[in-house]
Amino acid sequence: MNSCRRLAALTDRTFSPHILILAVKSRTACLGRSQSTAAHRSPDSHAAVAGEKPRLRAIDLARKVQQEKAKTQAAETPRPASGSQGRVAELKRFSLQLQNVHPNVLAKHLHRSVLYRDKDVVIINKPYGVPVRDGSEVMSISSVLPVLSKMMDGMKARSDSRLLPCLSLEKDSTGPLLLATCEEAAERVLGLSKNNEVQRKYWVVTVGVPVPSEGLIDIPILEKEVSGPQPHYKMTLSPCFKMNDAGDGLNKIRSHRQAHPAVTRYRVLDSSSGCSLVELQPFTGAKHQLRVHMAFALACPILGDHKYSHWNKLAPQKLPERVLKKLGLEQSKSRHLPLHLHERQLTLPGSDQESISVSCPLPKFFMQTLRRLQLTLPESKDN
Repeated sequence: MNSCRRLAALTDRTFSPHILILAVKSRTACLGRSQSTAAHRSPDSHAAVAGEKPRLRAIDLARKVQQEKAKTQAAETPRPASGSQGRVAELKRFSLQLQNVHPNVLAKHLHRSVLYRDKDVVIINKPYGVPVRDGSEVMSISSVLPVLSKMMDGMKARSDSRLLPCLSLEKDSTGPLLLATCEEAAERVLGLSKNNEVQRKYWVVTVGVPVPSEGLIDIPILEKEVSGPQPHYKMTLSPCFKMNDAGDGLNKIRSHRQAHPAVTRYRVLDSSSGCSLVELQPFTGAKHQLRVHMAFALACPILGDHKYSHWNKLAPQKLPERVLKKLGLEQSKSRHLPLHLHERQLTLPGSDQESISVSCPLPKFFMQTLRRLQLTLPESKDN
């Protein structure tokens, strides 16, 4: 610093041009060294003098990354839903998790949900949204049965036990799922089912109140193509009778050769808020039999049945304003409503002449819907 001052003093005197230029260069070099020292003491001072952006330190970069990550998480986090919308979102997440987890995780979940077990059959509580058979992109129950069988056999290294699905359930239905432990047991169960010796009772929530309150539906079912902007296939009624021209009687018509016999007994357990809790007992096993009979024969579709609430289009189920208000839903969110179709009881003759009867508890979303619609369970009425 003293040398710089001496150089500055020398420049005020009269010297030759060469000496003056040398003095100015020396003074500039001193100023550069002093500015470099100041910049070392303060990271931002060098940038202020040179007019450049400050160099980003590692700690500043880490803080910037953390802030951007926090903003992204906050933007992706959905706002908490209230009422039925929250239940629907929770159920949707749960079913998607079961469909995309590791096979061992799904097998453990099924292992914890065993309702009955003997040497011939195993009955588990089927979760919502998981298909029984293979054939879709998501994980199925059949694909994890080898793992489940090994778990039930104590994880033995050499285990010959196996499980075979017998009486299937739809992907979006819940309830007891019967599995056989061998080929012989599976054939026996299928024989009992064909002879109508297996009793299955379902509980459903319907949009509307069936009239009369109980009865027997005996209308065959046929699969047809629905034409329009979105061509698709649906099961529909194929009746054996039609109204005569006078409108005072019925005429028998020839049944379609591809129609499947379909017989369902129904009984209204309770009704409120324009909806009903109905018990269904199928005597045949036609595809989508319960859903078609409720939607097209009684004009009371099952809550959450977006496929059979309309015939000529593919669209979410349209609910009355009264029902939407009770459920705490907007019509635009009704497409997320799960199918309220639950197999309540399964009864079949056992191999030792003793019948096997298993009752399956209602899913959480089903119970919450009953409370919102003020529908009472039969057990509650008796108490």
